[in-house]
Amino acid sequence: MARYLTISLDKRGVSCRAVLLDRDAPRTCQAVWDALPQSGSAYHAKYARNEVYTLVPPFADPAPGRENPTVTPIPGDVVYFGFEAWEIGNPAYGYEETSTAHGTGGATDLAIFYGRNNLLINGDAGWVPGNVFATIVEGLPEMAAAAQDLWLRGVEGETLSFARASETVPREGT
Repeated sequence: MARYLTISLDKRGVSCRAVLLDRDAPRTCQAVWDALPQSGSAYHAKYARNEVYTLVPPFADPAPGRENPTVTPIPGDVVYFGFEAWEIGNPAYGYEETSTAHGTGGATDLAIFYGRNNLLINGDAGWVPGNVFATIVEGLPEMAAAAQDLWLRGVEGETLSFARASETVPREGT
């Protein structure tokens, strides 16, 4: 039976629906599913291009390791990254002092990709592969428009939230 997520940009009131890729990334899917709901400040990626993400405290114990990895995510990919403190807390990245990025335990990055031509490379760290654990199946155009608005108008006060969704979509009028 398929499992679904609802992913939302809360301030903008936009959501999309994603299906977990249990066959391709079983450890990552289970770790994320068990940790839901998750929510945090939204960021628009500097390096990857068409990515919106949030940083939350690490929740997988043990970490899922690499599975279904990519460095070239496509539109609709939902990706998990696990970062050690030394990888994410660099002051040059500009995260506020209270950000999860500065936690001593590192951070988990939950990201969505909404456009083409993404490349997961960081000038300081090199390649940054992530685990593709879900695919957006509904609402990608609306989420892409909201993500582009984040890029143009800023992320201040916006949160990106991940929650379990029901397997069926309610019909209008029911």
